[in-house]
Amino acid sequence: MTMQMLTTGRALPQKPRKLQADYTSAIEHLNELSVCKYHDPFTDIDWDAPAHRIDPEDPRLCIPDDHPLARTAWYATLPAATRSRFGLRFLAQTLKYGIGFEAVLSRGLLEFCQTVPNRSPEFRYAMHEVIEEARHSQMFQEFIDRAGAQTRVIEGLPAFVDDRVAHLGRTQPCLFFFAVLGGEIFIDEQNRSALKRPKAEVHPLVRLIMKIHVMEEARHVCFAQRYLQEHLPQLSAWQRFYMGFVVPLTFSYGAQLMLTPDRQLREEFGMPQEAFDAAFGAGSEHRKLLMRATEPMRVLCAQHGLLRPAHLWAWRRVGLLG
Repeated sequence: MTMQMLTTGRALPQKPRKLQADYTSAIEHLNELSVCKYHDPFTDIDWDAPAHRIDPEDPRLCIPDDHPLARTAWYATLPAATRSRFGLRFLAQTLKYGIGFEAVLSRGLLEFCQTVPNRSPEFRYAMHEVIEEARHSQMFQEFIDRAGAQTRVIEGLPAFVDDRVAHLGRTQPCLFFFAVLGGEIFIDEQNRSALKRPKAEVHPLVRLIMKIHVMEEARHVCFAQRYLQEHLPQLSAWQRFYMGFVVPLTFSYGAQLMLTPDRQLREEFGMPQEAFDAAFGAGSEHRKLLMRATEPMRVLCAQHGLLRPAHLWAWRRVGLLG
């Protein structure tokens, strides 16, 4: 596998092969769940309910007390109303970048659908996921609009990288599904943590959005993991060796984009670099959380020859392994 294959428009040759029975059964089960258990953001959420009104100074919009930023001296000096506004803006930024990530995911899934044979359960599932991601994006944008937040779309180098990632759905689907997990596992970890907090501490509209997202994203994570378990053994030793370096870079990129405040947000609220480094730098609780969240991915990599000593160096280099 060469970098030329990664960047050119040529699809890698795909030889239809018989899928394992347990894998096929698992994907068909996910297909049925997508039909029976789904949410429409405009029928399942009462956006105009009084309880769902968004007040930028609502203390339930603050970042949680155990968030890395909440432990910094900079955050401790912020007035209560500013903490709420910061929490709302940080959430809106995360949702906007989530829309961008889901756009990449959907484009990649559509590319992926062109590589699977007829009568494949993978095709049907991929299309279910595209529909669900579109609904998530509608849900996120509706919240952003009602919050009155001025968020930016992904642009510049990240947008260029995203374009390349989307095309991997056709040319290198295994690497594409690692990229999918590189975005989903971190935001899923954050959402599940928020849902464990007492109801009185989380805005009810935020809680409902997270609950819907967690339920449907669980299927997306399951499919990506099962796809990799089924298809990684078909790759050559060289493909897996090369991919072992790209995977930790992908996870590091996803964590930085989805879990840290961007430069515009930091400048808007006067966050000093020292506070950012203390919250997200080496040795921080944030880094420890990332290491815990990526542990199942390292197990998966180890099972398929993507975690050799040289690969461990790459995981450490990007701060995802102690």
